[in-house]
Amino acid sequence: MIKYNLLCKKCKLTFDSWFASSKEYDKLKNKKLINCHMCGSLRVEKNLMAPKLINKTSSFKDEKNNFYKYQKINKTINDYQKFIKTNFEYVGENFAYEARSIHYNHKIRNKGIYGNASKKDLKDLNEEGIYTQLIPWFERENN
Repeated sequence: MIKYNLLCKKCKLTFDSWFASSKEYDKLKNKKLINCHMCGSLRVEKNLMAPKLINKTSSFKDEKNNFYKYQKINKTINDYQKFIKTNFEYVGENFAYEARSIHYNHKIRNKGIYGNASKKDLKDLNEEGIYTQLIPWFERENN
């Protein structure tokens, strides 16, 4: 795993993101799958970062800490997913349609919604003033 500090050239937001490797980052960047979670822009670049230097005595400790950090991130994502599944209604591929119905038709729901949307749908919703949030989602057997 590698963490990069990223900068959106459009809205100037800086944020961290994890990737399986630097090659994986390059592959996702070339396929235009990296975007700003605030404005949806694809104009996201690596930002300057200070390298972390590891000496022989600290490498095992760092690997162990990274393992526990990775476990903590997985637990946090799993907890978010459980919360969302419990408290929101899944609308599947109809997410953009349902979000517009709520926004424009003042459609009343007992719960918020979550579902699937393309990057274009999310960008269009954002431009229409309908705020959405992109979250990491993993399908696991133990969810």
